[in-house]
Amino acid sequence: MKFLLASWLLFTPLLAFEQPSDEPAQQVLDTLTEMWDAIEKGDLERYASRLHPDYSAFGETDTYRADGKDLELRSLASYLARVRGVHTEMHQPKVNIRGDVAWVTYYWTDEGYRRDTAGTRFTSRGKSTRIFVKVDGLWLCIHGHFTSVD
Repeated sequence: MKFLLASWLLFTPLLAFEQPSDEPAQQVLDTLTEMWDAIEKGDLERYASRLHPDYSAFGETDTYRADGKDLELRSLASYLARVRGVHTEMHQPKVNIRGDVAWVTYYWTDEGYRRDTAGTRFTSRGKSTRIFVKVDGLWLCIHGHFTSVD
């Protein structure tokens, strides 16, 4: 009997023991980093292509939820007019996927410069949750929740 079990283990295809693919999780993370890259390059059109029309967000210091893709794009355009050289890093991301819905929790740090006369450098850090939905094969961000941390 031990010989049969050992033979079965040796000759059973290894695929039966592989972990599930992380490809969908990586696609979600790639979408988020692409959104940040678009911000760094001031490419509002590319950023917009990764937002769901029903996008909403709780900003770092916002009292109220911001609703709508158009509002997000106007807010981002205003922000980009006030800063330059923005760069964001993601730390300890965790992706969860259930069907066509995914959420990512992570910590972030960012830095950049204000477009004031002194070009003042700024940094910030915080924690975030982003929710994505899969639409026509693309992961679109439908909600973001951001909390700054001192």
